[in-house]
Amino acid sequence: MIHHFADVKATQIGDGTKIWQWVAVFSGAKIGADVNICAHCLIEDDVVIGDRVTVKSGVYLWNGIRIEDDVFIGPNVTFTNDKFPRSKIYPDKFLTTKIEKGATVGGGAVLLPGITIGQGAMVGAAAVVTKSVPPYAIVTGSPARITGYVESAISKSNEASRTVGMPDGSNEAVVKVGVGEVTLHRLKLVTDMRGDLSVGEFPRDIPFEPKRYFLVFNVPSEKTRGEHAHRQCHQFLICVKGSCAVVVDDGKSRCEVLLNSPDMGIHLPPMTWGIQYKYSSDAVLLVFTSDYYSADDYIRNYSEFVDLADKN
Repeated sequence: MIHHFADVKATQIGDGTKIWQWVAVFSGAKIGADVNICAHCLIEDDVVIGDRVTVKSGVYLWNGIRIEDDVFIGPNVTFTNDKFPRSKIYPDKFLTTKIEKGATVGGGAVLLPGITIGQGAMVGAAAVVTKSVPPYAIVTGSPARITGYVESAISKSNEASRTVGMPDGSNEAVVKVGVGEVTLHRLKLVTDMRGDLSVGEFPRDIPFEPKRYFLVFNVPSEKTRGEHAHRQCHQFLICVKGSCAVVVDDGKSRCEVLLNSPDMGIHLPPMTWGIQYKYSSDAVLLVFTSDYYSADDYIRNYSEFVDLADKN
């Protein structure tokens, strides 16, 4: 359905798409099926929109914008495609801004050019997004920063990821968090007037023999680390000072664990997507690994990780 007050020159428009009044669509635009484009929008030539996309009123989609399936664009979202715009001066090629499948961009948000909003991500209303957003991250503020992750890669829920910890009053040393084979460990803690001692033994308490360790510290609170999985390598994380949050993901479910005590650790087996964020200013994160460093063991693309996880 194309409203009679719309100015639509494009011919590549899928079945079931609705384009409402006072919308201008240039001839080169490509629009998928079951799309809803609300009033007072503009879509230039070099724009590609997937299926089942919603574009609310007051959105202008400039050349270079790519919107994948099932994306929601709130009202008055501002897209840009040139970092240094000048009147009547045009770049050889406009920067590409990509909104991946299932992502949401809240009303009034501003997106700088050349970034990617990852699959399933949530951009809060009025956020100013200056850098690419990881898959399923929740970002808010100006400049936008990660404040959480949506609960599940496969559910319809847009709630923040559930937070898991050791059950209150439990004496269990090892607890499954409900994401693959990821486990939360309570290590031995000895306290007396001379000071406190936390100890773990390999492989009795920490389930592998370590080949390497590294420390992460002096991380600005707004920064995110990790954002990868390993094909073969196990990891065990302990925040020996301060606190940080660890998000674990097996491609089907996700949860968040707060590490805030040196007698608590989390085991990330192979094929676990791990993210660390919400670092306190004094945080020191100790990581043991089962293997020596190998760049080939890393999976840094979330879509590739999900595809591999589905095959396992």
